[in-house]
Amino acid sequence: MPRELSQQTIALVKATIPALEQKGLDITTRMYERLFTHASIRDLFNQSHHGGSGSQPKALAAAVLAYARHIENPGVLASAIERIAQKHVGLNILPEHYPFVGEALLGAIGDVLGDVASEEILKAWGEAYWFLAEVLMGREGELYHQHATAPGGWTGWRSFVLQKKQKESECITSFVLRPEDGGTILRHRPGQYLTFWFEMPGHAPLKRNYSISCAPNDATYRITVKRERGGKASSWLHDQLEAGALLKVAAPAGEFFLEETQQRPVVLVSGGVGLTPLVSMLETLADRSSPVLTHFVHGARDGSVHAMGSHIRELAARHPTMTTTTFYETPRAVDVAGRDFDQTGLISVDWLRANTPMAEADYFLCGPKPFLSALVHGLAAAGVPSSRIHYEFFGPADELLES
Repeated sequence: MPRELSQQTIALVKATIPALEQKGLDITTRMYERLFTHASIRDLFNQSHHGGSGSQPKALAAAVLAYARHIENPGVLASAIERIAQKHVGLNILPEHYPFVGEALLGAIGDVLGDVASEEILKAWGEAYWFLAEVLMGREGELYHQHATAPGGWTGWRSFVLQKKQKESECITSFVLRPEDGGTILRHRPGQYLTFWFEMPGHAPLKRNYSISCAPNDATYRITVKRERGGKASSWLHDQLEAGALLKVAAPAGEFFLEETQQRPVVLVSGGVGLTPLVSMLETLADRSSPVLTHFVHGARDGSVHAMGSHIRELAARHPTMTTTTFYETPRAVDVAGRDFDQTGLISVDWLRANTPMAEADYFLCGPKPFLSALVHGLAAAGVPSSRIHYEFFGPADELLES
C-alpha cells in the first residue's frame, strides 16, 4: 500500500478544486496533447474516445475533480478505481507508462493554471498523482497475475483466428474467435469485454473494446458488433475481415459482470447493441439451469436492427425461470406484434416497476448514453439502491451520471 498523503498535500490539492471546476477539461485536454507526443504512449489508448466528442478528456476531468474532492478518503472512489484498473489491463498499460502520464498531467496543470500553479501546488499534485498511481499499479498487478496463472489465461496480446462471421441484423454482426495456438482460453465473467489491437492497412494501430456475447467456455469467444457510421474499426470488421483472419486480443476484463453466486432475481435491460454483455449473462444462466428468475428486456428501433431476437426467445422458451420482452420504438409494417416484438415505444421505469420485481431484483443495464442515463437515474429515483443497479457504458463511463 502507498504511504498516506500528508495533511499539507491534502489541503493544497483541495485548494485547487475551484480551478478544477472551471478549467478541469482544459487541463485534461492539454494533458493528452502532451502525452500523445509520444507515439508509443498514444498507441496504447483507444483514440475513438479522443475525437470530436472529447469523451475521454471529459471523463478524466470529472475523475480528477472527484479525486481532489475525496482525496482525504479515496475509498469513496473504489468503484471508479476498479473500472480504471480494468480498462488499463485491457490496454496493457504497465508501470513504466505511469511516469509519462504524471509528467503530462503536471505540465498541463502548469500550462493551464499559470501562476496559480505554484511550485508548492505542483509538488502536492505530484505526490497525489503517485499515491493514486501506486494504488492502480497494485491492483493492475493483481489482475495481470490472475490472467497469467488462470487456466487458459495470458497477458499481453494473444493471436486469435476469426472462425465464423454471422450477420445478426442489417447493422450488427457476430464474430467467433478461437486462439491461433489451439490452446484453451480464459473463462470470462459474463458481462466482461475483450480489448483488440487492430492493425489496419493505411491506419495507425486502433484499440477497441467489445463485450463478449457468449457464455464462458474453454474454446471460443464471440463478440457482436454494430457498424457505426464513420466507424473505422467497425466498418473494417464488417466489410474487410473474413474467416481465417488473425486478431490481437487481450484477456477478458471489466468490472460489469454477473456473479457466480447470484441469488436475487435478475433483470437484464438493453438498448440496441447494448444487449451483447447481457446475452452472455442470459446464456450463462441457461447453461447453469439457474433457478434465478430472469427477465430479459430489450429495446430496438425496429426489426431491421434487432439482433439475436430468435436466439434469446429460444433460450427463454427452454427455461421456465426466464421471460423476455422486446420493445420496438417505431415498428415497420412487416414487424408483427407478438412475434417480433411485444411493446411499442421505449422501455420506461414505470413499465419496469409494473412488470419486474423491483423490490428485490438486480438490474443490469447496457445501451446508448441517453437510454442508460434515463434508466439509471430513474431506477434510483424509484428507490432501487445503487448496489442493485449495475451498468455498462460503451465509452468512458465517468461522464454518464454527470448528465
